[in-house]
Amino acid sequence: MSRLLRFAFFAFVVRPFVFVFLGLNVRNWERLPTRGPAIIVANHNSHLDTLVLISLLPLRQLHRARPAAASDYFLTNPLLGWFATQIIGIVPVNRRSKGGNPLSGIFESLRNNDILILFPEGSRGEPEKLQPEFKQGIRLIAKKFPNVPICPLYLHGLGKALPKGEGLIVPFFCDVFVGETLSYASYGDGFTEELYRSVVSLRDDSHRSDWR
Repeated sequence: MSRLLRFAFFAFVVRPFVFVFLGLNVRNWERLPTRGPAIIVANHNSHLDTLVLISLLPLRQLHRARPAAASDYFLTNPLLGWFATQIIGIVPVNRRSKGGNPLSGIFESLRNNDILILFPEGSRGEPEKLQPEFKQGIRLIAKKFPNVPICPLYLHGLGKALPKGEGLIVPFFCDVFVGETLSYASYGDGFTEELYRSVVSLRDDSHRSDWR
């Protein structure tokens, strides 16, 4: 039942909202993974980010789309927790765990051939501003799965359409810039820095872009 509800929510609510109301533009869509295991990473400025990224994937792979999210934010309320896990499909990450590995759910998701969605900046930042560096969680995940393809994206405009702390969505030009796939196996210990440079390059392309 949850899988059917999730399909209906994204097919008939989220996707029309994203592509009609927001009028989302996507550059290099063909670079996105269509099967797992794979990881999508992006900058994070809005609650819309996760919905947009899931909407970019084929509906036939919807059950494989698993955004990582903080359990202390989404699982404190039973109703919100049900919606987050069963409809959005989050992989809960316990950032305050004093025992066990907080990334264990992410590791299991990749072993199950899911398409993981990560925001390596951590929590949402200021609208349209990229943090000066990525947190090291992405390096630990990539090192554990060195051959899993990692696709960098830059999201533009979503932080203005629904910035942190706001509850009203404002129509705004929103774009997604998809980068070339990377892997830990190709860059080793320099992987995190290379991944960050890729997202910065996509950000710079978005500022120069005149295609819309």
